[in-house]
Amino acid sequence: MAIQTHRSLPAQGVPPPRPGGSRARVVLVLVAMAALILVLLVVSGATGTVDVALDEAALITLGHLLPGMPWMSDGSLTPLQDQAVWQFRLPRALLAGLAGAGLALAGAIMQVVVRNPLAEPYVLGISSGAGLGAVVVITLGSTAVGGMSLGGAAFGGALLATVSVVVLARRGGTLSPTRMILAGVALGSLFSATTSYLTLTTDAQNVVSVLFFLLGSVSAATMESLLAPAVALVLACLVVAPRARAMNALLTGDESATALGVDVQRLRALLLVTAALLTGAVVSASGGIGFVGLVVPHMARIIVGSNHRRMLPVAVAGGAAFLMVADLLSRTVAAPTEVPIGILTAVVGAPFFLWLMRRSAATHAGFDR
Repeated sequence: MAIQTHRSLPAQGVPPPRPGGSRARVVLVLVAMAALILVLLVVSGATGTVDVALDEAALITLGHLLPGMPWMSDGSLTPLQDQAVWQFRLPRALLAGLAGAGLALAGAIMQVVVRNPLAEPYVLGISSGAGLGAVVVITLGSTAVGGMSLGGAAFGGALLATVSVVVLARRGGTLSPTRMILAGVALGSLFSATTSYLTLTTDAQNVVSVLFFLLGSVSAATMESLLAPAVALVLACLVVAPRARAMNALLTGDESATALGVDVQRLRALLLVTAALLTGAVVSASGGIGFVGLVVPHMARIIVGSNHRRMLPVAVAGGAAFLMVADLLSRTVAAPTEVPIGILTAVVGAPFFLWLMRRSAATHAGFDR
């Protein structure tokens, strides 16, 4: 069986990481990323209209994680500060982190599935399908999709897009990477056109909600809304982690991977479904956020090399930190107005992506593959 051989691929089948991609370097990067994420959580808790200092934000967070702490009841922290940090600011920071990690992992998966460094959820139309499902609920009501919630409709749209891409890309019983890209681009355009039509024909009061969802926002995050993307991210990691070496082999070409014992079609289908489920869960909670799945995996490859056993954990952590920073900027650059987070990821991501393409290290990152 292919799943049994994924863990026993010969070493020569794995593209060697470029110099600097040692295990010690990966550990150091992950520790630095973890520290940065913790700092961002505290800074996020202290950022907003309600005045909360950095140490107060940290104490409130610890007080909820460790019940019985004296500072939670001695009057040094007000109920308003507690509510602002625990109920509003921390959930949105956590959702931004989960969304960033999920989109980065989905992008890395899709770049392997289609063997194209420009692939990400938007390229295959999955994000557009999820956005269409959500917009249908916003503009036509939940009855139009059988009573499904906004998140459920977005998830269903992502699944519909994935199934459509697979059906259209199959030829002779195999999945063609080129056909997947072409099918994804065509379906994405169709879904986007339908979304635009619904937006133009809906009532004026729905337009802002539609635009905020399509451009991405974590402002409505609650602790309950973290469940779906968190579960999806964990399941995706459990699927991908034992298949990292097989993903390396897949990049060498279908014939080479097959010779190494990889069931290419089964692996490609499994990875595509995993990325679709992950994208659907993230988009349903945070809306459409672009460039994370495109830029972050390349950043990870440049830092630690192209070996997926080392690159994927760095991409997940980097995606979380990247979107948490974007969320902080979305609240502060035009305060008191909040900028949709997708605008900032595009403004930051597009120039950075072009800069990466010009670097000599871009070849090692896979741009010229």
